[in-house]
Amino acid sequence: MIDCGSTAPASLKQQDVKNEDVDVIFISHFHGDHYGGLPFFLLDATVSKRKKPLTIVSPPGLKERLEKLLALLYPGSNVLGKLTLLFKNFQDKELSVVDNISLTTLPVIHSEATLPHGLRIKVGSKIISYSGDTEWTPKLIKLAKDADLFICECNFYNLSFKGHLNYKTLSNNLKNFSFKRILLTHFGPEILKNLDKVELECAYDGLKTRI
Repeated sequence: MIDCGSTAPASLKQQDVKNEDVDVIFISHFHGDHYGGLPFFLLDATVSKRKKPLTIVSPPGLKERLEKLLALLYPGSNVLGKLTLLFKNFQDKELSVVDNISLTTLPVIHSEATLPHGLRIKVGSKIISYSGDTEWTPKLIKLAKDADLFICECNFYNLSFKGHLNYKTLSNNLKNFSFKRILLTHFGPEILKNLDKVELECAYDGLKTRI
């Protein structure tokens, strides 16, 4: 799983994705719409008596944040103590996550306090790149280089807003990319009103794709 926002646990159930189907969770940065669903995902894991280990990869400090969140949301529940969890922090070099999966990260331009990163996930011979939340930065070109799938945030169509990307800026820089396929996500109201003008492939709830 790439990010786990507050609606993610409910969406997984709607798509009939079971808790134990998820082996690894990547968190791109510490904003609630990207990791706020983790307490509920982990609580569900205890309720379903999950036995499989779960690896969670993030910027430094996630475990401590989760402990505080769970203490507020479910005091006395000891959720983390009931599960086999392996927390791994982003590194400056390629990180081996589990067998056949590795990760390379690049800092991107978003709220600095959230430790924002773009992700480059290698699964076997395939590469999935993810922009995370970011305004335009040339680092995205490196992040998406030769990726089989580049999942890119596109919060706006034409508006410029600090920390987020718009479709016009992305389109103007497409000639510099070498990804094999792009999938836009993280839409706000302004781009949703202009989707008929968007020529790139867009993500939607329930989309299934193969790379």
